[in-house]
Amino acid sequence: MTSEALVERLADWGVDTIFGIPGDGINGIMEGLRRHRDRVRFVLVHHEEAAAFMATGYAKATGRLGVCLATSGPGGIHLLNGLYDAKLDHAPVLAITGMQETSVLGTNYQQEVNLDRLFEDVAEYNMMITNPTQLPTLVDLAIRTAYARRGVAHLTIPNDIQVADADADPWQHVVPARPPQTAPIYLSAPGRPREEDLVRAADALNAAKRPALLVGAGALHARAEVLAVAETLACPVIKTLPGKAVIPDDSPYTTGGIGLLGTRPTADLVDDVDVLFLVGTNFPYTKHLPEPGKARFVQLEADPARAGTRVPTDVPLVGDAREGLMALLPLLTPRSDRTHLRKYQEKMEAWRSDMAALASPDRDPIAPQYVVSVIDELAAEDAILTCDSGTIATWAARYWTIRGDRGFYLSGNLASMAPGLPYALAMRHAYPDRQVIAYVGDGGFAMLMGEFLTAAQQGLPIKVVINNNNSLGQILWEQMVLGYPEHGVRYPEPPTDYSAWARACGGYGAKVTKAGDLPSAMTEAFAYDGPALIDVDVDPDEPPMPGRVSYEQAKHFAQAFLRGEPHRAAIATTLFKDRIAQL
Repeated sequence: MTSEALVERLADWGVDTIFGIPGDGINGIMEGLRRHRDRVRFVLVHHEEAAAFMATGYAKATGRLGVCLATSGPGGIHLLNGLYDAKLDHAPVLAITGMQETSVLGTNYQQEVNLDRLFEDVAEYNMMITNPTQLPTLVDLAIRTAYARRGVAHLTIPNDIQVADADADPWQHVVPARPPQTAPIYLSAPGRPREEDLVRAADALNAAKRPALLVGAGALHARAEVLAVAETLACPVIKTLPGKAVIPDDSPYTTGGIGLLGTRPTADLVDDVDVLFLVGTNFPYTKHLPEPGKARFVQLEADPARAGTRVPTDVPLVGDAREGLMALLPLLTPRSDRTHLRKYQEKMEAWRSDMAALASPDRDPIAPQYVVSVIDELAAEDAILTCDSGTIATWAARYWTIRGDRGFYLSGNLASMAPGLPYALAMRHAYPDRQVIAYVGDGGFAMLMGEFLTAAQQGLPIKVVINNNNSLGQILWEQMVLGYPEHGVRYPEPPTDYSAWARACGGYGAKVTKAGDLPSAMTEAFAYDGPALIDVDVDPDEPPMPGRVSYEQAKHFAQAFLRGEPHRAAIATTLFKDRIAQL
């Protein structure tokens, strides 16, 4: 049967897990999975969007192909948001969907959606299989493309093809479309940059007076090499949010994050640097990078199409981050003058002190900063934290400390709501011996909360901490920064008690409204032998302030107050308390 050939081919490529929901458009594929359940595990979820997020999270955490499966029509449509997350963050994912029988295509049959057309923008490789003899070749090409281009591949298979004999060829092709039995490729890194480019990069970095590194997700496997370059050049290291785990947060070299979620020392450094070395990042927010002409740029990028797309790059290096840095190190001149580095080490000491003051357990309502500080204190040294988009990304960026083998994952360029919980399930499947914590907002959790039931039914001991401000917090502050009073972003009181849902699912659930109760509740949740959820009511008026407030931001914030911001008294009080805590 063709579906058996599909599953066997996937297993030959090392696929061991597929996330999805059955449907009448993929019953043949489900039978293939049943017959080969000893080789490929099918993870039944509660929403196809979550299945796509799980495949993406699996790929991000392991570097291996993530696979999701959905039925024809609405099932395939539901995959799209999670697949765009994979596309924008360059994660290798294969989406498999069903399709109506070939004899009824084009007749407006029930649930007939041209998924191959729908997926044209999201997929690097996108095909409908219409002949069983196509399948081995097309599966190989799809997987090769997903790995090679670090993106999404999509195969849709009509019902009648799924159940046809794997060798059926009604048109009797003279040359069978079977590929050679080539070993899987594209699993290795892009390789070493050209020698002449390495020399040019070394010359630029050696000549710099105030260099800095900006590292991203493409350098997650190159921690030792990044630290070695920072030591040799005596320079600070800035981290993008997806690249937060490249080096530890307590490293003497890092100034933390960049941009709106970044630190004040990084904002100062960006204005001061004369050569910025970008490693494994295509950071899109150019207004937070040095102004071209005032600084030079060196970039080490795996994809030649992305080298120099954000800023005019003086020296583009194309290659793997680890191999490139290893090749570059012998060409760098060790710098004895550490004045530049010490300046930013002192700035980071002051910044860390300010941030610690805001994470006080004495504040009422509970400060969201305190919630993450408790997670950080109680989590294991190799824990993985997954995060949703929104204000929680700011708190995670500043209070989740990378040390040891800790990991951190979120939807980077898509910045979608709701991936935190599906990511956690996928990563627990990938790393069954590691603690996995989903730190999510109430808005994002509500979107895919059915996946907590998935965790309970499958006995996955993930831990979920909800930052419940009973609002769409990030949009609230974005409206105000534009000069508008908030509108349509707060849910009616009282805040929802999601711990009741957790208990109804058969897991641990606790509602926390007082800071003093948080450490004990979280300790119990982390020790619970199964999925656990802590729903924490936090101060909804705590603003995620940027590391350095610009004049325009302050002006628009004030305009929102003058135009009738309905919660201006509470917000002003919170800001006053923040300042007192820092002083």
